[in-house]
Amino acid sequence: MALSSHTKRLITAFALLPALLWTIFAGGNWIFGGLLLVCYLGLWEFYSLFWSHEGLGKKLLGLALCTALLVAARRQDPQLIIALLLAAFWLGGLLFLFSYSRAPGKANYLNAAVLVGGLLYLPLSLHFFLFFQPAEIFLVLVAAFLSDTGAYYAGTYFGRRKLWPSISPKKTWEGGLGGLLTCMLSVLTLGLIWGNAPWWSWLVLAALLNLAAQFGDFFESALKRWLSVKDSGTLLPGHGGLLDRIDSLLLVVPIYAACRALMPFFS
Repeated sequence: MALSSHTKRLITAFALLPALLWTIFAGGNWIFGGLLLVCYLGLWEFYSLFWSHEGLGKKLLGLALCTALLVAARRQDPQLIIALLLAAFWLGGLLFLFSYSRAPGKANYLNAAVLVGGLLYLPLSLHFFLFFQPAEIFLVLVAAFLSDTGAYYAGTYFGRRKLWPSISPKKTWEGGLGGLLTCMLSVLTLGLIWGNAPWWSWLVLAALLNLAAQFGDFFESALKRWLSVKDSGTLLPGHGGLLDRIDSLLLVVPIYAACRALMPFFS
């Protein structure tokens, strides 16, 4: 008997959970290695959305720059990070220049923008994990994933009014509210157990992270609709591609990093 998409989704999630927890609490090189793997897989999917049957060289260039960016971030070298992003911009620009010189009618500057955009979207957004405590990493992941899960189940059972049908036809206001409540409850619980900030600050943080999760999800949905694709890949059964699973996380992480810079939530 064929498994339903929902069953595949649950099996995939529970199969990955032990490795994820081990990586979080082992820390150090495990965090760096896990982050590198996620960025590699996510970048490959992102670039494949635009370069489906070509662009192997551009994809490999993006992965090489991704590696260099994460190494620079681990060394806490902001000048090197800026230099690498400038290098990516100019490498993409030079690729466009030479492409235009060979065939002006076929040249497309979008390729250069995609190269740089992928680096901003994945390794630069996720590099903050290198500086989070294990408890912070766990909280951020819980906030992102339970926002999605709460929205999915609340929308499935109670969803009536469409939230943003031109972007994501299945999402509803009821689902969005369910995701918000799930996120607030989970962040408040973890914050009171592990953190040292006042209770109200956890609720504010949860609301901001949930908003970030929803807009991160909407962004990838709009991108896929613009490119006329259903999923970013097939890596995770029941979920689609890796980007389909972490799209909300890609905005949640930098928003949390900005919040913790303003207020220490953990000692």
